[in-house]
Amino acid sequence: MERTLHPSRPGFTLVELLVVIAIIGTLVGLLLPAVQSAREAARRSACSNNVRQLALATHNYQSARGTFPPSMLHTPGTTFVGNNGSWAIHGRILPYLEEGATAVKVNLEQAWDDGFSPENLTKNWGTVKDARIGPFFCPSETNLVFRTKTRSGTEVPYVFPHTYGFNFGTWFIYDPATGQGGDGSFHPNSNFTPAKFTDGLSKTFCIAEVKAFTPYVRNTSDPSGSYPAQSPPSDAAAVVGLATGMSAGDTKLGATTNDNTGHTEWPDGRVHHSGFTTTLTPNTRVPYQSGSATYDFDLNSRQEGSSATAKTFAAITSRSHHGGVVTAAMMDGSVTAITGGIDVTVWPALSTRAGGDGK
Repeated sequence: MERTLHPSRPGFTLVELLVVIAIIGTLVGLLLPAVQSAREAARRSACSNNVRQLALATHNYQSARGTFPPSMLHTPGTTFVGNNGSWAIHGRILPYLEEGATAVKVNLEQAWDDGFSPENLTKNWGTVKDARIGPFFCPSETNLVFRTKTRSGTEVPYVFPHTYGFNFGTWFIYDPATGQGGDGSFHPNSNFTPAKFTDGLSKTFCIAEVKAFTPYVRNTSDPSGSYPAQSPPSDAAAVVGLATGMSAGDTKLGATTNDNTGHTEWPDGRVHHSGFTTTLTPNTRVPYQSGSATYDFDLNSRQEGSSATAKTFAAITSRSHHGGVVTAAMMDGSVTAITGGIDVTVWPALSTRAGGDGK
């Protein structure tokens, strides 16, 4: 019987298949960084747009009311009744961010958490807890979730964090006994007109990025006795030294994200929630040891409004998730990117409104 021979069928050998897989893997490996880079470029562009919107809203506030907004309101010589006595700039500019629907629901004359209770959703807090304001968030922030907080033993949605702080100056923030404020663009009770910015609006910061859920220490002893009142510490070690050398305050830091509560309450006018200072250059790591853990922390020596006599000094560092760069806006509305390598004398000079450095 005659055998029929079939022609051999073309195909891959095992070695050829492995080579093809290796080539595909290499191409994917080359492509992923490009994709990630493109995504980060898009996020940085969106972040810049947010910063610009906030700066323009601040200008629109000034156009409508004649002065730029205060960081908060406080009657000198008094303390707040309750914790959150006055609204931040973020809340004051809502009508100029196309957030009028939220703005009309809140009363800026009352504490923003005045109605806090799972059963009471009719006052300010009833609006605040659900108010996720788009321009308040950098898309690169890794914790864009509700912040939760235990009250009366019940875990409930409390308030959204944010990632943009207003310029409170170099170091000194506020003296509650006299009403004197710091050297930045904003401080408690400030009501600056453009003419007050003798350094020039284009040479003075308005806003810069901050990270949400920042660990911080607050309400320590007054550092002015051990350090010149108007001068910031020279480096991160000096800030840590002040925090550890003064009497113990409140440590808002811990193992879980929600333990680290700096920049997590957008309506709160205190500097550790709504601001930044230029005590340290952008993204400077400030290592604070607590127990067995080390935190990259901020310092607010005294919550504004919590004392009738103790001054507020703050090292609230501008930080971002953009790889060594923070996005900032000047008081004229222009937006710029600042690297951590900025000169240590230029950075604080750009935060003073009348330091004589804008000529």
